[in-house]
Amino acid sequence: MATHQNAVVKASDTEKITINLGMIDLGQIDLLVQEGFYSNRTDLIRTAIRNQLQAHADVVRQTVARKSLVLGLQHYSRADLEAVRDAGQKLHIQVLGLATIAADVTPELALAAIESVTVLGALHASPAVKAALAGRTF
Repeated sequence: MATHQNAVVKASDTEKITINLGMIDLGQIDLLVQEGFYSNRTDLIRTAIRNQLQAHADVVRQTVARKSLVLGLQHYSRADLEAVRDAGQKLHIQVLGLATIAADVTPELALAAIESVTVLGALHASPAVKAALAGRTF
């Protein structure tokens, strides 16, 4: 069935986010970069995020267990979804990380095989499949 893996994150496996910062915060970041504490703004921001995630690691672990979330990467191939559909079942996808639905999955197959989608992180699927599942995504 679906594959799951915890892997080292490569640059191609990242999502770009945009944040707005006040001028004073940004100035302090630039000062720390200038003084050599960080190689650039992104380095400081990633480090700060990792520190916060580490500080809350127990809460994340407990919530993942309580909500039965898959932690890491979960991939659904066309064959996976066809097998679920053919068995008369439906998936409840729950992922903390990255969930991917293969590019050759049709919107009709996705609707036939997937009851609900909860992704804390990113969902990669074709625009047509994402649109079809929009009403089932939480």
